[in-house]
Amino acid sequence: MEEAYNDFRAAVGSLASQWLANGLPSRQGLDETADNLESLRQRLKVNGIWDQPPSMVTATLDDGLGQGLAIIEKYAAVVGIRLISLGLMQTPEVVIDACHRHQPDFLGLTILQFDTEGDLRCIANHLHRKTRIVAGGPVFFGDLDFAKRTGTHYAAKNVADFLRYMLDRPHNL
Repeated sequence: MEEAYNDFRAAVGSLASQWLANGLPSRQGLDETADNLESLRQRLKVNGIWDQPPSMVTATLDDGLGQGLAIIEKYAAVVGIRLISLGLMQTPEVVIDACHRHQPDFLGLTILQFDTEGDLRCIANHLHRKTRIVAGGPVFFGDLDFAKRTGTHYAAKNVADFLRYMLDRPHNL
């Protein structure tokens, strides 16, 4: 079983490295690759890239389409994260309440607009210490201090960056 687990981690790591070096495929390519990784995970009979899978609450605060969040949720599930998806356009109160109820290891958010800074800071100030905010969206790259000001632990540039970050987390969160 340990070999299968290591093989799956290696496959995810190789994929993330390839994408970080060469760029991401199309949306269709991302979906097909996720399906292939899911098939590999099932063939290897592993739960994901951790001994004990972490949990993640996901939402958008200001994104009514959620395309980025959909990709992150798909890959998070493939690598074994237990997801609690709140959906699109959630208020800070809904996110905070869900995090208090579920006490996730991670809170995954998509942030598009600078005017959500106060909402994100409010959420960060009300989370349990164990919950790490992993977020993505253009605001983090338009303002390099945005993550620090809002209490965001990690701003992922894309799904490859997200996978690399998750691979670097301890195996036994």
